[in-house]
Amino acid sequence: MKIQNWVGVLCVGLAIGSSVAQEADDLSELLKNKLEGSHLPALSAAVIVDGKLKAQGAAGVRKKGDETAVTANDKFHIGSCTKSMTATLAAILVEDGLIEWDSTIGEVLEELPMKEGYRDATLRQLLAHTAGFPTQVPPPIWMVAWQMKGELAAQRRLFAKLMLDQEPSYQSGEGWEYSNTGYTVAGVMLEEVTGKAWEDLMQERLFKPLGMKSAGFREPASEGKVDQPWGHHLSTKPEPPGRKADNPNAIAPAGVVHCSMEDLARYVRFHSLKETGTVLKQAESFDTLHEVVAEKENYALGWKVVDRGWAKGKALTHGGSNGMWATVMWLAPERDFAVVVSSNIAMSVAAKPMDDIAAALIETYLD
Repeated sequence: MKIQNWVGVLCVGLAIGSSVAQEADDLSELLKNKLEGSHLPALSAAVIVDGKLKAQGAAGVRKKGDETAVTANDKFHIGSCTKSMTATLAAILVEDGLIEWDSTIGEVLEELPMKEGYRDATLRQLLAHTAGFPTQVPPPIWMVAWQMKGELAAQRRLFAKLMLDQEPSYQSGEGWEYSNTGYTVAGVMLEEVTGKAWEDLMQERLFKPLGMKSAGFREPASEGKVDQPWGHHLSTKPEPPGRKADNPNAIAPAGVVHCSMEDLARYVRFHSLKETGTVLKQAESFDTLHEVVAEKENYALGWKVVDRGWAKGKALTHGGSNGMWATVMWLAPERDFAVVVSSNIAMSVAAKPMDDIAAALIETYLD
């Protein structure tokens, strides 16, 4: 079954969104079998069928060299799966009338000096990776990002200022380059029009309304403790919680969220069902988020849109990794179905096992 071919570029539960208890199939044995003979520390997964949590489970250890087992409620870093969340936040603020999809960097961040080629780039283009920003951050700027301290929004604003002073890689709207910088600048624009930090906006406008109580930012474990999973490098070496356990705070809107798989399932259910009322009020907002902007890349706003037979039409997908974690999301809106899988190790190690698990769950839970 064809599941994912692009990521390298990128128990008992409750009926989600309801107070009605529902037995969910336990996936732990399936995940345990997949771990055997692999280098993966742990795996966690959840399946949504007909808008309900149908299956969930976890297997493995929180940290290589430590026997502490993961649980189904443990939190996993989801990397660039954060991007569609930032795009969703943008949609919320568009509905509020605080910003428009076609608002430009020059209009919103008019006080920041910038190269002329960036002035007309729009919020929509930033979220579709078509605004002209490069994939790679110049090493001197990346070094500054690592050294930044203090208020998070101020770190992002300085990072945006430094990147806006670089020449664009291409004319906005006329190319495509996957870019964490573009999402950072989008986040700065959302902070500008609200006067609030991106983290606060995410908690207030997205996580709390969806009931995502486990959702937070950066690595999930506490320093010096194995109270949540640790990330692991390609070498399978665990990375202690702390400054080096995630990317710089400056690029947070591109990929620093962590949460449990059940809470990630809440989020993908919201997108799969195009559920209006709690977070987004207009169905058209989902249409905008899911509409392909970059045709050659099949990229919408934080989602890759692909045709899959098992989805009976369009499927939405995205992968995420900060080099020490890996997550993949698959949604089939026409079938009210979604699956999410995470591991606490680099994507290059986890991609194939996660693909296999996603394929097995699709075959099992879709008629």
